[in-house]
Amino acid sequence: MIRDDIKQATVQAMKAGDKPRTAALRLISARIKDRDIEMRTSAKEVNDDDLVTEVLQKMAKQRRESIQMYEEGGREELAQQERDELAVIEEFLPQMMDEAATRAAIEDVKSGLGASSIKDMGRVMAELKARHGAVLDMSKASGWVKEALS
Repeated sequence: MIRDDIKQATVQAMKAGDKPRTAALRLISARIKDRDIEMRTSAKEVNDDDLVTEVLQKMAKQRRESIQMYEEGGREELAQQERDELAVIEEFLPQMMDEAATRAAIEDVKSGLGASSIKDMGRVMAELKARHGAVLDMSKASGWVKEALS
């Protein structure tokens, strides 16, 4: 499980005295615990690895946006700190589907649902997320779905 890998990496980083890595791993753990608390009131059951992956993807996206903003603002030292955190986060993310695999999954879902027009985009996106949400970059997939349905 990804959660256990993060805990082990935190202990190793603490023993090694790697303060930046330890801080990044603790930040990840805190976000996961926040998400656990949010999920207590939810009625639906979520696979633990899917939950952790969702948290990591969100954190990675935030870091990428921050890096871009810091670079535009001329704050290279802050951008580098965000890059370091992003590298730690990406260690625990599962390998994302490449473009070819994503397009194949889109075609599979499209034919399975009988989707033929842009009106079906919501259904196709929902099914894609249900089947491949943990390993699919939904922002890129949405453009490819739109292209496949037009």
